[in-house]
Amino acid sequence: MHALFEAQVRRAPDAVALVFEEQSISYGALNADANRLAHHLIGLGVRPDQPVAICVERSPAMVVGLLAILKAGGAYVPLDPAYPSERLRQLLDDAGPRLLLCDAAGRAALGAEAIADLSAVDLDAATAWADQSADDPDPHALGLTARNLAYVIYTSGSTGTPKGVMVEHAQIVRLFEATRSWYDFNERDVWCLFHSFSFDFSVWELWGALHCGGRLVLVPGHIARSAPDFYTLVCKSSATVLNQTPSGFKVLIEAERESGVRNQLRYLIFGGEALEPSSLKPWFERHCDHAPRLINMYGITETTVHVTYRLLNKSDTSSSCGPIGERIPDLRIYLLDGHGQPVPFGAVGELYIGGAGVARGYLNRPDLTAERFLADPFSGKAGARMYRSGDLAR
Repeated sequence: MHALFEAQVRRAPDAVALVFEEQSISYGALNADANRLAHHLIGLGVRPDQPVAICVERSPAMVVGLLAILKAGGAYVPLDPAYPSERLRQLLDDAGPRLLLCDAAGRAALGAEAIADLSAVDLDAATAWADQSADDPDPHALGLTARNLAYVIYTSGSTGTPKGVMVEHAQIVRLFEATRSWYDFNERDVWCLFHSFSFDFSVWELWGALHCGGRLVLVPGHIARSAPDFYTLVCKSSATVLNQTPSGFKVLIEAERESGVRNQLRYLIFGGEALEPSSLKPWFERHCDHAPRLINMYGITETTVHVTYRLLNKSDTSSSCGPIGERIPDLRIYLLDGHGQPVPFGAVGELYIGGAGVARGYLNRPDLTAERFLADPFSGKAGARMYRSGDLAR
């Protein structure tokens, strides 16, 4: 995934990659900072498929840390210091990383006892690796391939037991390749990183911007919690791509109405939870269908962020259920009955997803992996797998 970012660095090193409050960082500077840290991590023994925890508050150092972990060959395990400390320690214990990247907020959230046995890298002390090379690490020398892990993001099931989903580089890269025909993301786009980096919607936001040379605006936590302030930032930053959960967008609709300021959005992309189309009525009363385009993308962490695409219009607001549209082209969708057989057209079945986005499985949970990540008997390809979602659809 980071190789796509490095390609943008070579194309336009002086272009702005990252904006946080009053600070702007170019692609070249961001890459150099990440490379120095990556070489430091390699020296500390980071290797492909090795989970590396990162517990930092939202800042440019967070993006530097994520890039550096990938460049060193590791898989990042994001721990948001805003989460309850007990949960963070539970995730840290399950992931079992030997190395932790943290800042003051991360150390406070985890507590001294939880990190006592870990090798910790303090991202507040960048001078410690300032003399490292600013050149891109060689992935071949590291033994890194697209089939190695890029991240482990935790999700909770109905029991509340954390499950670390293991996603490989190839599964992220193909997400953007497979959706290219629906979007024309480019270097002129401005994205907002609104969601926690412990939530996989952030994967789409972060790498969506950086893989195509766009500008990524990190939304400060206090602004993310205020819809009026966030809408002001959207307008002030000239954001063109905005990703929202449907519940989050409800309050943003009102903030946009009260503001009266026109935004420059091209796309509003929904994900993360079920969409009630009727909630969009106030928006469509003030806007046409295509300025900006509203898109619903049903998705699952276990199938790499997004599964389906549906361009929404005003007529959808009269629907009683949320339309999720069509599959991403390199995925397969099956609606199966209790015997694992396809249901008739129009009948309700459980949703199974096969194809290139299916994750490797759950970290340290072989039994649950075997239960949810199944052989795909319909694909005709040896070794093909499908994920049992537990969701019902028609």
